[in-house]
Amino acid sequence: MAGDAGLIVVSAVVLRDEAGRILTVRKRGTDRFMLPGGKPEPGETPLETAVREVGEELQITLNPDDLALIGVVRAAAANEAGFQVEGTTYRALSPVVADDLAAAAEIEEIRWLDVTVEPLPDDLAPMLVEQVLPMLLHMGAEG
Repeated sequence: MAGDAGLIVVSAVVLRDEAGRILTVRKRGTDRFMLPGGKPEPGETPLETAVREVGEELQITLNPDDLALIGVVRAAAANEAGFQVEGTTYRALSPVVADDLAAAAEIEEIRWLDVTVEPLPDDLAPMLVEQVLPMLLHMGAEG
């Protein structure tokens, strides 16, 4: 939590496969898919948090030099009613190999999202749908 009451601070990462699909994850006990990532530990930078969280959740090691900042976004929290999430969001500059990933820690399910297929699934986190996907489309990084 940040100093703002009702604000959850996280780091998140857009990971794509060779086909341009975006990796989404669903945490145990929840029903929304979101980007991998999570909350910082004391003293961590947002980038350090992103690398650590993806490593814990997906059992892969990201190179911080391969991550580009997309931006800091806010939206309704997917799984905590009445809270907002503030996500420092990065995108990996290189694709990941799906076979290299494994759901770990609190991740119950991994799902690849093809953003060119409409409609998008209705179980995506607000931060992803309302903030990150529009930013990626605006950047021309849709696939």
